[in-house]
Amino acid sequence: MRQTAKLKNGRLGLYIALLVGAIAVMTMLKNCGGGEIPLHPGSENISKSGGDTLDVAIEYSPISYYTYADTLGGLNYDLLRMVSARMKRPIKFHSVVTLGKALEELDKGTYDLLAGQFPMTSENQEKYLFSTDVFLDKQVLVQRKDAKGNISVKSQLDLGGKTVWIVKDSPMRDRVEALGREIGDTINIKTENNYGPEQLFLKVVTGEIDYAVINSHIAHELAQKYADKVDVNRDISFSQFQSWVMKKGNTELCKKINEQIKAIKADSLVYQKLLLRYL
Repeated sequence: MRQTAKLKNGRLGLYIALLVGAIAVMTMLKNCGGGEIPLHPGSENISKSGGDTLDVAIEYSPISYYTYADTLGGLNYDLLRMVSARMKRPIKFHSVVTLGKALEELDKGTYDLLAGQFPMTSENQEKYLFSTDVFLDKQVLVQRKDAKGNISVKSQLDLGGKTVWIVKDSPMRDRVEALGREIGDTINIKTENNYGPEQLFLKVVTGEIDYAVINSHIAHELAQKYADKVDVNRDISFSQFQSWVMKKGNTELCKKINEQIKAIKADSLVYQKLLLRYL
C-alpha cells in the first residue's frame, strides 16, 4: 500500500511539475509574441547604407525564431538576416505567436513578409505570393504514451472519431479535414486561439488534451525532453515546401528575395550549416 501511495504521489508530483512548466512557457511565449524584436548588432550599419526598412512578421517557435537568455536565433531569423545583409536593406522583425492575425496585417500592408510554418500548398498559392522554398517540413500527430510506452493511434485510420487540436487559423485544418475524407470517417477539430504549437504540445504532455497536429521539426525538437511521455512519429501529411509569404502582387520584392535565397543555397557550406544547426 505504501509503495502504491508513493508511486501515485510521484506521478502527481511529476504532473504538477509539467503543468507548472507548461504554464511558465505559455506565459513567456505570450509575452514574447506580438512584439518588435531588437535589431541584431550590426543592423545599424545596414540601415545607414541600405534602402527602406523591410517589416517582417516572424513566428515565435524553436525553428523560426526564439530567444534564450540574451541570444536570438532560429532558421528563418538567421536566414533573413543573411538576406538583409546581401540586399543592403534593413529588417524590422515583429514576433507573432499565431499566424492568423499576421496574415491579416500582411493583407493590410503592415508587414512586407511573413516567415513561419505556412506550407506552400496550391490553395495557399491562390491567396498569397511565396518565395522559393527555404526548407522542407511536414505535419505530425502528438499523442501521449501510456505507462508501457504504447500509443492509441498507430495509423491514420485510428483517428476516425477522435478530436485533434490545431492552432487557430492554421492551414493544418485543411489537411486534417482532407485526411478525414481519405479515411472515410470524421476527425473532430478544435482550435487553440491564444497560443502556438509549443503550447499544444505541452497540453498533450500534461493530459489537458489527447491529440495535437503540429509541424514535424517543432514536434521532434520538443519531444527530446519528453521522449518517454509522447509520440510524434505518426505523419499527418507528406513533406511540404516551407517558404516566406508575401502579399499578392508584391512580385518585385519576391524576385529580389528569391535571388538572395538561391545565392545562399548555392553556397552549400553556409546553407547546410544553417540546416544542421536547426533541423
